[in-house]
Amino acid sequence: MEGAATLSALFLAMSSPIAHSIHLRAADLVLVAVYLVGITLFGLRFRKSRQSSLRSYFLADRNLPWWAIALSIVAAETSTLTIISVPGLAFSGDFGFLQIALGYLLGRVVICILFLPRYFRGELLTAYQLIGQRFGRRLHRFTAGLFLVMRAAAEGVRVFAVAIVVGVAIGTGDVTSIAILSVLTLLYTFEGGMTAVIWTDVVQMFLYVGGSLVALATVCHRIPGGWGGLIAGASAAHKLTMLHFSWSLAETYTFQAGVIGGCFLTMASHGTDQLMVQRLLAAKNLRESRVALLASGGVVFFQFTLFLLIGAGLFVYYRHVGTAPGLSPDRLFPTFIVEQMPVGIAGLMIAAILAAAMSNLSAALNSLASTSVVDFYLPRYPEISDAMRTRLSRLMTLVWAGVLFALAMFSRGGGHVLEIGLSIASVLWGAMLGVFLLGTMSRRADERGTLWGMAAGVVVNLLLWLQPRALAFSVGGHGWLIPKIAWTWWVLIGSLVTCLVGYTVSVLFPEGERPSEEMIVG
Repeated sequence: MEGAATLSALFLAMSSPIAHSIHLRAADLVLVAVYLVGITLFGLRFRKSRQSSLRSYFLADRNLPWWAIALSIVAAETSTLTIISVPGLAFSGDFGFLQIALGYLLGRVVICILFLPRYFRGELLTAYQLIGQRFGRRLHRFTAGLFLVMRAAAEGVRVFAVAIVVGVAIGTGDVTSIAILSVLTLLYTFEGGMTAVIWTDVVQMFLYVGGSLVALATVCHRIPGGWGGLIAGASAAHKLTMLHFSWSLAETYTFQAGVIGGCFLTMASHGTDQLMVQRLLAAKNLRESRVALLASGGVVFFQFTLFLLIGAGLFVYYRHVGTAPGLSPDRLFPTFIVEQMPVGIAGLMIAAILAAAMSNLSAALNSLASTSVVDFYLPRYPEISDAMRTRLSRLMTLVWAGVLFALAMFSRGGGHVLEIGLSIASVLWGAMLGVFLLGTMSRRADERGTLWGMAAGVVVNLLLWLQPRALAFSVGGHGWLIPKIAWTWWVLIGSLVTCLVGYTVSVLFPEGERPSEEMIVG
């Protein structure tokens, strides 16, 4: 969920000559290898429970505890980019990023009230079946297709970004690194379905959080006064400041942008994106789904606080030694890991970074396969047997692994491709959320009007994304300035435009007969 500028900076950090000059020691390499083999074998344990239906393959038979789903949600929304980039935010700024985490908590509450009851009214396997029930087949397929494009673009380039870490750790080239990461993740995702995905997520989350705690302890050990010295030094430099009150749309980390923008961002990412909705649908019932989602918010807040504390600690440490490396803030943490951490700890942190990456990839493969089968194939061929549906699901998992591998290879062309792939989600989420809001809150919205609204929302978000800087223009001798709007507002603006245009077109040019409205609030 980070901004495009941060993600692009991370790419440059990973591909810089400094990164390529780093070599892990033998003990660290052993730890990385043990992790890669161990997590794959652990995931393959779940293949013995051969799934006989889509419900078991994609929703783990709705027989998973809420706490495992909660941790899986956190693991799925935590990328390698998060682990490396968030400390850089505190190093160069302060704890203002936590304002967005407050919005994440509020967004989860809204999802529990607005969306989850609709998802649990029927035997839904994907988020976009709800759109089909409310509006019709065209919008159903359009939203599902938009998800496929958005998720594939984002995950393909993430695979390449993390494959660079694999290459640095074990000395392989881009192609081999991408292949290793993709094949190992595919093995347990293909065989174990959502059951394997969620339980490996749980293990991987403990690994990267544990690794981050070790990193924080290492930083504290190198600062005079330890933990107390870190807090005192960070406070004196105002690094622990969290709240910033400003209504400027150009500022990214303000209280208003964090709470309002973060709320809408979470409503889109966790309420309409199949990657997250699939986990919520895997809960035993509506109550456990709500508990899992709300609990995940608390874990995410703790996690972001941990990453920011590492960044503040790095600031205090480098100020103490008097010579900070001539690197951008996003490059400091990975450089500190390899150059300053004891033998074994660097390997643990590289393994933690890979854990976050494999968690993202397995989640993407399963959600892409479920949307492909449920939203596109089954409506055309509903008569196929359960056994055939399961085989087809595994086949689609394999197909999407190939697609993401190809996108990762394509992303080697440069940072511009990475920026496009990883920021496209913020561009499209606004329109997607607007469709779901129209479907659940308006009786007058119809399919054609909502399609027009969705198109308008995407166009507006694209313009916001492409706007390079503040725009100045003159009308009637008066000068006007349109500021560059921060990415934290994009989802809110896109969803509001979608709702406004969709509702207006539906009212002025109604289609006539409307689909079932049983999903509407009230």
